[in-house]
Amino acid sequence: MDPKDVRGASARAFRASRRLLRVLARPADSVVAEDGVVLQAYRGYGSAEEVFLIGRVYRQPAWLSGASGRFHKGIWDDIGRLLFRRGVPGATVRARFGGSETVAATDRDGYFRVHLHPTLPPHRDRTWHRMGLELEHPPVRLEAEGELFVPPGGGRLLVISDIDDTILKTGVANKARMLWRLFLDGAESRPAFPGVAALLQALYHGAAGREHNPLLYVSRSPWTLYEVLDAFFRAQAVPGGPLLFLREWGLRPWRPFPRRATDHKHVLIRHMVELYRDLPVLLIGDSVQDDPEIYAQIAREHPGRVRAIYVRGVDPPPARVRAIEALAAEAAGAGTSLLLAPDSLAMAEHAAAHGMIAPEAVAAIAAERDAQAAKGTTEKATEPGGSALTGLVEPADGSRS
Repeated sequence: MDPKDVRGASARAFRASRRLLRVLARPADSVVAEDGVVLQAYRGYGSAEEVFLIGRVYRQPAWLSGASGRFHKGIWDDIGRLLFRRGVPGATVRARFGGSETVAATDRDGYFRVHLHPTLPPHRDRTWHRMGLELEHPPVRLEAEGELFVPPGGGRLLVISDIDDTILKTGVANKARMLWRLFLDGAESRPAFPGVAALLQALYHGAAGREHNPLLYVSRSPWTLYEVLDAFFRAQAVPGGPLLFLREWGLRPWRPFPRRATDHKHVLIRHMVELYRDLPVLLIGDSVQDDPEIYAQIAREHPGRVRAIYVRGVDPPPARVRAIEALAAEAAGAGTSLLLAPDSLAMAEHAAAHGMIAPEAVAAIAAERDAQAAKGTTEKATEPGGSALTGLVEPADGSRS
């Protein structure tokens, strides 16, 4: 290998490692006490009747942050924050919103979950609202604010989308490869799948163009990637919404591998569907892991409620295609269309035909897809020579799903 190539690869590896440390070490939106206790809030979501928000309380050595809450910079400070950060179990956080308040306790990793029923309706002139948070135990003076998405008109469609290999190509099945892709090039410079940002914008605005439909994003990634993916969403003009991750990986110097996942994703999606109980649902995922199986189960649990399931085909082998087609036939029995699609345009055409986006939005999605493809980000079809809609089975009664 040419020495210049070796030096270039080494420089890229160093920048990737440096970026990884920097992002993992800093909290997304937090307040830091003088003794190193951090109160961190992630964006939440809800309706006029109930809201939901996740946050974390953790402790890091006081010498890694000043009294102002600003973090010291430097590679050893970043390493220290990553290695010595510890969740505070059993902490209590008081949350206030809409004239109501509740107290939430942290779990073993320091995460707390706020589920609150406001007595005063949120302002209908905006979609994002503030929830007051106060750490009560341990007894340090610490307050923060969390952001809540509440659609002003209630919306007409609930959209729940996976992130990994659905919006952003990460290779989530391989954790090491996923982290490398995220941090080598940085979230801001990594492209979304062609046309997906315009598709999500169209779904957010709905068929009428002004619906403000709830868009919720789920991922198996750890909460430490919150800022990376948030920066990606902003850079790629993906509609903002709560980024919901399912678990703490629990990485430690003596335990360098993530804890084994359970059915957390299914539980979280079920909670979203129940919270927006009056809205039909659109589920978007990919063929890499078990999104089709989870979504088909959701459709079985809520017959007639799930309008459609879109599965992005990410180079699925023939056996996987056959398995998804079998799930599509099963979903049709629950009144749901399951679409194994090669790209965002195929999803858009189905959504427009079934009244979930404005018909004129299809052209904008096609234009974005083509423009991004021209830059070398072309998606591969689900199967060579395959149709635009692969594995689509409509409900037997012919209803619009």
